[in-house]
Amino acid sequence: MNRHSGWLVRALAVAATGATVGLLSTTVSAQEVRSDVRDLRQDRGEIRQDSREIHGDRRELRGDTREIHGDRSEVRGDRQELRDAYKSGNRQGVKDARQDLRGDRRDLRGDLKDRRQDGRDLRQDKGDRRQDVRDLRHDRRDLRRDVAEKRSR
Repeated sequence: MNRHSGWLVRALAVAATGATVGLLSTTVSAQEVRSDVRDLRQDRGEIRQDSREIHGDRRELRGDTREIHGDRSEVRGDRQELRDAYKSGNRQGVKDARQDLRGDRRDLRGDLKDRRQDGRDLRQDKGDRRQDVRDLRHDRRDLRRDVAEKRSR
């Protein structure tokens, strides 16, 4: 009999401890709710920062596009000057026109490279913002769940 009652007492003690731990782990403390609210504020701040970065990247892209249009028109003008210099037979004019064309092409390539990088930055910032919005939704869901759980107890 002792053997059976000891086993039964241990089983009941383990069950009671498990139930108590289970109840304690499912209750939501005010600290968890405050933590969820803090997470929401942080997520909103990150989203605002990402939005500012996106606006800045778009502004840079517009500026780069304007520079590229200007560089392309300069390259067209330099090509015309080179043709005119060839027609005139002026060796110094040809040399100067080639030099101008080379420099303007270099500027154009640099501006195109900057524009590509700004496009990459914009895509990265948009992805960051999407992730922050997902985090915000997740944190809102957690907060609603925690508050509902706290009210039900």
